[in-house]
Amino acid sequence: MAEPETDSSMESQVDVLSCVQPTAQLHIGNYFGAVANWVALQDQYRCAYGIVDLHAMTMPYEAEDLRRNSRAMFADLMACGIDPERSDLFVQSLVPEHTELYWILGSLCAYGDLSRMTQFKDKSALIGERGGKFVSAGLFTYPVLQAADILVYRSKFVPVGKDQEQHLELTRGLAHRFNERFGTVFHLPKPLFTETPKVMSLADPTKKMSKSLGEKHYVGLFEEEASLRAKVKTAVTDSGGPPQGMEVSPGVGNLLEILKASGRGDAAQMLEEYKAGTLKYSLLKGSVADTLVELTSGLRERRREILESADLDRAVVDLSARARTHAIATMERVRPAVGIPME
Repeated sequence: MAEPETDSSMESQVDVLSCVQPTAQLHIGNYFGAVANWVALQDQYRCAYGIVDLHAMTMPYEAEDLRRNSRAMFADLMACGIDPERSDLFVQSLVPEHTELYWILGSLCAYGDLSRMTQFKDKSALIGERGGKFVSAGLFTYPVLQAADILVYRSKFVPVGKDQEQHLELTRGLAHRFNERFGTVFHLPKPLFTETPKVMSLADPTKKMSKSLGEKHYVGLFEEEASLRAKVKTAVTDSGGPPQGMEVSPGVGNLLEILKASGRGDAAQMLEEYKAGTLKYSLLKGSVADTLVELTSGLRERRREILESADLDRAVVDLSARARTHAIATMERVRPAVGIPME
């Protein structure tokens, strides 16, 4: 798919765009797998990071939980190092241009494109497994809103994992279709693949760390020291050697991956000890617990200060309004292109 021609009118609003749903507090898998990378990207790119509360409405939820979680996620990201002086930080529902562009892009999106999205099948199945019968139409069409989230800032890159490539390809396809029909407005955003560790469940290291698996399967990014140490202490290691064809057992490999992601130099040494059959799992778990306590205690204190600040709610509104200026500028080009009036 050809990229649009570049000229002064195609100046990108932001270089990198990434978003997170405010469904619950972050865990260390979220941090090492995404948020730490977002923080690092600020050194290289103009970034925008969004809390996509409208996406969270596609699954069963409580209104008060959504309000509280959105506010808390704003604080979480700032505590982790998302710097409003260097990046745009916004709540999706406070930038109505997202939903306006969503409708316009929806008119360009084929039913067949959406019916091939694997996450709809996965999430609708999850609702059924939890005893629910109602599946929202928003769950089916949310990839179009996700495309609007990206394109409304005319962003060039999106940090993605391999499991998210399908949605980015839909976004690129819609951008291309719009440009072909109405004139070039959008970049075709490219995936930004970076070295991000995949942290697995402590209780079942064959599964990705997730809160949906239960309390013993994850470590919260702002978790208290006592419960953190207890979870790491009971983490699965192995019984016997690694499975055939694997250098290290899944449980030990997961703990070593956490050490490596934390920047601890003893991860390589412990891997060598494991290969030599001399690694003491109690020392491995102790090292993992120590490094996570060091990380989470600092983050927890910064988060507490932000949540208790009298300026937080004002910051949510003001920073979202600042991000909205980019979205407004995009829609000032989209509206006349598609034939609807300007305000």
